[in-house]
Amino acid sequence: MATPSSQPTLLFDGVCNLCNAAVTFVINHDSKKHFRFASLQSQTGQDILRQIGRPTDQFDSFVLWENGRFHEQSTAALLVARQLSGGWPLLYGFIIIPKAIRDAVYRFVARNRYRWFGRRDACMLPTPELKARFLA
Repeated sequence: MATPSSQPTLLFDGVCNLCNAAVTFVINHDSKKHFRFASLQSQTGQDILRQIGRPTDQFDSFVLWENGRFHEQSTAALLVARQLSGGWPLLYGFIIIPKAIRDAVYRFVARNRYRWFGRRDACMLPTPELKARFLA
């Protein structure tokens, strides 16, 4: 079973090309190596979903699990952006937009992500250099 960690974990749809690109983007802009990663389909991802009472068969959102709390959809994306290097933390300013509006846009993209960006046959495998940041 997954256990809480002081290091935030980002759960993502491992077969989604857009989601994999987002994870790669986060890795490239996470100069402090703040985040760990696990696909929603992995054993760790499934364990965390069960712990937070979320469905284990829905992969249309990424989830940020931090300090025993979880955030999803647009809130998770903005909280992640706030931790990145460069100008990306400025995106956190969008948090002032009502969550219902932000999440409606997020869900629209999530519903169309496979059609627009495609999908993989299997979850992303991290390179040996990145393996320590990915949970099984």
